[in-house]
Amino acid sequence: MTNPADAFEVPEQVRAFAEKGVLQARDTYARFKDAAQDGNGAIEAVFNAATKGAHDYSTKLLDFGQANTNAGFDFLQALVGAKSLSDATELWSTHTRKQFGTFAAQAKELTELTQKIAVETGEPVRTGASKLFQPVA
Repeated sequence: MTNPADAFEVPEQVRAFAEKGVLQARDTYARFKDAAQDGNGAIEAVFNAATKGAHDYSTKLLDFGQANTNAGFDFLQALVGAKSLSDATELWSTHTRKQFGTFAAQAKELTELTQKIAVETGEPVRTGASKLFQPVA
């Protein structure tokens, strides 16, 4: 007796269609896997850039704090050495003008640093997004 499974043959068109479907599924999976790996890499790059940016920003703040503290001590030392009220007033006025200028320059520097950090932190996202939306060849 013959086996009924031996008599059943899959038509060539169905076989070709199934093989094409399997190839497309593999290709889609490979692209999805690559996109997921790229996404993970982009997230890691964002966190690395943000961490570096936070470190740079806090270092800058500490530098500014140290410079401002030293300026304050220098001012106090000069104030203690003032011979008259008019000398003290002049020292106070000069120190205040200088500190306002210093604060303005520091604020500008922090703004520029913040913008730089934002650009560097966002760059991996932009790069990943541009890869994601590239046409499939």
